[in-house]
Amino acid sequence: MMPAPIRRIALTPGEPAGIGPDLIAAIAAHASPAERVVIADRDMLAARAAALGHDLAPYAFDPAAPPRAQAAGEIAVDHIPTGAAVEAGRLDPRNAHYVLETLTRAVDGCLAGHYAAMVTAPVHKGVINDAGIPFTGHTEFLGERTGGDPVMMLVAGDLRVALVTTHLPLRAVPDAITRERVEDVARILQRDLRQRFAIERPRVLVLGLNPHAGEGGHLGTEERDIIEPALASLRAEDIDVAGPLPADTAFTPRALDGADAVLAMYHDQGLPVLKYAGFGRAVNVTLGLPIVRTSVDHGTALELAGSGRAESGSLNAAFELAVRLGGQG
Repeated sequence: MMPAPIRRIALTPGEPAGIGPDLIAAIAAHASPAERVVIADRDMLAARAAALGHDLAPYAFDPAAPPRAQAAGEIAVDHIPTGAAVEAGRLDPRNAHYVLETLTRAVDGCLAGHYAAMVTAPVHKGVINDAGIPFTGHTEFLGERTGGDPVMMLVAGDLRVALVTTHLPLRAVPDAITRERVEDVARILQRDLRQRFAIERPRVLVLGLNPHAGEGGHLGTEERDIIEPALASLRAEDIDVAGPLPADTAFTPRALDGADAVLAMYHDQGLPVLKYAGFGRAVNVTLGLPIVRTSVDHGTALELAGSGRAESGSLNAAFELAVRLGGQG
């Protein structure tokens, strides 16, 4: 049997004042069967690792060299200088362009075939916008950069939750839920569950928007006018979807039995349940892209940056899933 190919994975630390550099330093302290390439300011990363007591052996990234497994402490660095000196826990808008440049280089490297996947630590949306750069999140940025149609899905063990809408104010959600959007997201979810997760015939539970899934139109008409017709069209394409289901009972063990994913209508409808079930080890996966991207299930945690108390479980899980998905079609 031929040995599995060694994969090369891009890592971006996200907000430099947050816990992203801490997490990358922590996972780099362990050996890896895949080559980790962190796209970051090498001096910033080295300083944070030293402050946390991690003895790293960074080396310059060479895209012409074949990928190689890494011993404990080894990590490749694709250097991009920060815009200003970094102090753990203190945001600085002057580093916003740096954060976006690390993402851009990772995406372009994936598109060019240098990386099998990219793994992202959390960014701080507010400070990027404070720098005068419109930014709603990784998901939307990746869609624009790759020309894909991104769908956010979080994974915690066997529970997978995808979203029809992502980072929108709650009052904007109903207008964003259209029949076309529901159908498109469901098709992307079904396709990527087959191609990336090797699920032959995915079964997806689709939530309603309103309490009790609209109560037959008495608590809202989106289910009757939008979601139900969308699901009828999907079933005609032999896509296995159930719903629309009331969100308050769809996550019970009996309802989830036999389901491969849940499709929620908005961010805080589905993700609180998933994060309760697996926070700290869950993974954010962006579907609908020509590249593989995974991420952590938490934010920048500025109050923990540089303290040594940040837990790397979610980044470990995101990296392991990226390695696995990077070998799928």
